[in-house]
Amino acid sequence: MMIWIWMIFWRNLRRFAALKIFSSRRLQMSSNIRMEEIRFLTKQLFKSSIKGIEKVEIKSAFNILAFNIIMKMLTGNRYFEDDDLNSDETRHRLDDIKQTFSPSRQVGLGGFPFLRWCTFREARQMKKLYRKRDLFLKAMIDARRNIRSSSSIIHGERRSIIIDTMLSLQELEPEFYTDDIIKGMIMTLLTAGTDTSAVTMEWAMSLLLNHPTVLDKVKTELDCKIGHQRLVEEPDLSDLPYLRAIVNETLRLFPAAPLLVAHESSDDCSIGGYDVRGGTMLLVNAWAIHRDAKVWEDPTSFRPERFEGGEGEACRFIPFGLGRRGCPGAGLANRVMGLALAALVQCFEWQRVGEVEVDMSEGKGLTMPKAQPLEAMCRARNSMIKVLSEL
Repeated sequence: MMIWIWMIFWRNLRRFAALKIFSSRRLQMSSNIRMEEIRFLTKQLFKSSIKGIEKVEIKSAFNILAFNIIMKMLTGNRYFEDDDLNSDETRHRLDDIKQTFSPSRQVGLGGFPFLRWCTFREARQMKKLYRKRDLFLKAMIDARRNIRSSSSIIHGERRSIIIDTMLSLQELEPEFYTDDIIKGMIMTLLTAGTDTSAVTMEWAMSLLLNHPTVLDKVKTELDCKIGHQRLVEEPDLSDLPYLRAIVNETLRLFPAAPLLVAHESSDDCSIGGYDVRGGTMLLVNAWAIHRDAKVWEDPTSFRPERFEGGEGEACRFIPFGLGRRGCPGAGLANRVMGLALAALVQCFEWQRVGEVEVDMSEGKGLTMPKAQPLEAMCRARNSMIKVLSEL
């Protein structure tokens, strides 16, 4: 009986996410948020590089961008306001957010019974972290609740903010949409919707720096389709097939979720010739499938052209999973990654810090980060200075 209650509970929350957050209509409503944050990032980079070529820590820039976008969708306000990417306050707040919302901190060793004897110290640290996180989330909800109770918020703005939408549902179904449920939804969006996109964009820029011919090709596509009189916008992404191929090829080589979200077999079944009992936890190794030489030609090479020719078919390309259990945030992630990469390539000249190729070693973590954070030399393109000056 209890399992059916939880299934209904899960389906209701997934339906809410699919309709109220990630549907095409809702993503269209929030497109202005993504454009505002892209402009904010390019303005920051332009100010840093206006005196000449400047070294930029790409990892931090993408983390700030992704977190600001999600926070603005949740609350209507960006979290990082400082124009200086390298300011002490920005770095401090970024470190604090990483400590609090890193996906690798969502799973403790205590989940494995045979390791519980050695996790007392970790348990204490995790409890402290959970309390800190709970206070952060509670403050977000209380702030929006106070704003809603005042007359300063207009109906259109209220509809576009996720926490406001959940608070409206709470008024209709208080027994279901409790504060804890709202906190859980916010937590999921912050952990699953920020680090994954930031990590993928960092891998993409690393690949472009190591493959200058690909970088030149996508730059040419942007120059031809968008030009130098305006900044690329979200509706332009459908006219940039090579850029989309670069994003897909990056997701193939370096999926942000190399092991997809765990599944459980509801009944006895057979998978790949193996008999699997009902109730068994199943993990799909997307990283291995994407690099399988039996189904991909030259699987370890970075060749975006393979997605122009139709090689990246759905049955083999699964960075977001497939079917009913696929990631509902795939549309948002593709918009953020495509728009950010397009803007950075359109507006700036990028070079490696030295002659040596960017280290592509994989680090530890649930989202497979780079072992070494990416740094690159950045300079505003002469043809885009007028546009950047007007941001």
